[in-house]
Amino acid sequence: MLGKQSFIKGALILTAAGLTSRLIGAVFRIALAALITDEGIGLYQMAYPIYTGLLAISTAGIPIAVSKLVSENIALNNYYGATRVFKVALTLLTISGFIISLAMYLGADFVVTYISRDPRAYIPLVAMSPAIFFVAIMSTFRGYFQGQQTMVPTGVSQIIEQLTRVGIALFLAVFLLPMGLEYSAAGATFGAVAGAIFGLLFLVYLYVKEKGYMAEKVRKQRIKERVSFRKVLYRIAQLAVPITIGSLILPLINILDLIIVPQRLHVAGFTTERATALYGQLTGMATPLAHIPAIITISLAVSLVPSISEALTLNNYHLIRRNSNLAIRLTLILGMPAALGLYVLAEPITLLLFNNVEAAVPLRIIAFSVIFLTMYQTTTGILQGLGKPILPVKNMGLGALIKIIMGWTLTAIPQVNIQGAALATLVGFAISSLLNLYQVKRDTGMRFDFNHHLLKPVLSVSVMGVAVYLSYNYLNMFFADLYSPALSNAAATLISIGIGMIVYGAMLFITGSITREDLQRIPKLGPYLIRLANALHILRG
Repeated sequence: MLGKQSFIKGALILTAAGLTSRLIGAVFRIALAALITDEGIGLYQMAYPIYTGLLAISTAGIPIAVSKLVSENIALNNYYGATRVFKVALTLLTISGFIISLAMYLGADFVVTYISRDPRAYIPLVAMSPAIFFVAIMSTFRGYFQGQQTMVPTGVSQIIEQLTRVGIALFLAVFLLPMGLEYSAAGATFGAVAGAIFGLLFLVYLYVKEKGYMAEKVRKQRIKERVSFRKVLYRIAQLAVPITIGSLILPLINILDLIIVPQRLHVAGFTTERATALYGQLTGMATPLAHIPAIITISLAVSLVPSISEALTLNNYHLIRRNSNLAIRLTLILGMPAALGLYVLAEPITLLLFNNVEAAVPLRIIAFSVIFLTMYQTTTGILQGLGKPILPVKNMGLGALIKIIMGWTLTAIPQVNIQGAALATLVGFAISSLLNLYQVKRDTGMRFDFNHHLLKPVLSVSVMGVAVYLSYNYLNMFFADLYSPALSNAAATLISIGIGMIVYGAMLFITGSITREDLQRIPKLGPYLIRLANALHILRG
């Protein structure tokens, strides 16, 4: 059995893997945008919301349910029950993955006729459809390992999946480009199929290696409750259905954006090509940038579910409150600088990454959704670990409804256009996350310290924002005399980001936002960070 980890260590492992995957993905998007332009990115993005929506139907809630149930069983030394949960889930997802993949393949013509309204999106949709089958099976293995509170298999499989996806996608995008933009976009979407296959093969290899250990644990278990397939399936469904519905909301919002945004941009007076380009700027450029910080909170949420579930099984409410409090504070400390940094450097970043300064317009607005998206993810993980998966669904549903109404109204105003869709996203996430936070506070009895949780980090991030703004402007002027405009912007942007990180890190210590106790919880690096902070005389508490 792979080593069990604390939720912080598990989150760090998943974060490292997620950041690596996103870095690979960012390079991929930059290269793809250069190859197929924002119109091609628009076609690529027209396939992705359908894929993610159908993937959520076939998989979303089950890995989390598997993680929770496996964790509960292992906490009670019921290894037979843990393996039984995994086998039932694997059977279920193999069947559902195949059916949904087939549905995507057969329904591609309907999607391009009545939803995307661009027939060129047909081939990208068909090319991506087999990925659902392999991802569905892979997600079961990930849930099984996460339930054992070991995140290494999930992290490594993510990197393998992403490397394979990007390599094959770029190769096919270049190879098929002479045939037309739609074929090149289809080559890019097929990368998801290749990535899923290789990620799955790695997890199967680990499972086979560990199988003997678990079999021995089951053999030594004195009492084995023979639970029927139907009963295990019911327990999985009881947890998975509300989680799946909740996971469906975001892809459904993306699908509604696909329907609403280009359509309402037409009402605002834009041509089909221009509307597709603006849609590509929002969903293919600005939104992925705003979602990068969420890698950390997704990792926190995934790691929190088995950790809180185990504590709940053992009636350890003190541990629940402590972990919840720490996770929420970390979320605010990480989310706020990311949001302000994207806002201040929106234009330089979009120029650097996409050579498309127009994408800065939606990015400036959607940047602040980072705070609320990350908070929503963390609090959702806590509530799922507490066995209350339906609450985040209700909260996200209300946020989504408000987003749809705002997006429909604002996007059709010519002077607002794509900014209306970005603002609607920001408000929707704000409502959902604040409702989640209230529920966590009520259910755990967690105390929210306004000064420690909010005021000190806000002061720190404000100083950082000023430092980033000034450093970029002065550096860009300095480098302009030495290099080309593009190189000058790149150097000024990257150095300013580095300065911002240093200033923010120092301010967190100076204001007491980060304490000695916080550093002691960081595996391996903690003692070194304490010594460094002491040497700089910035550690308080």
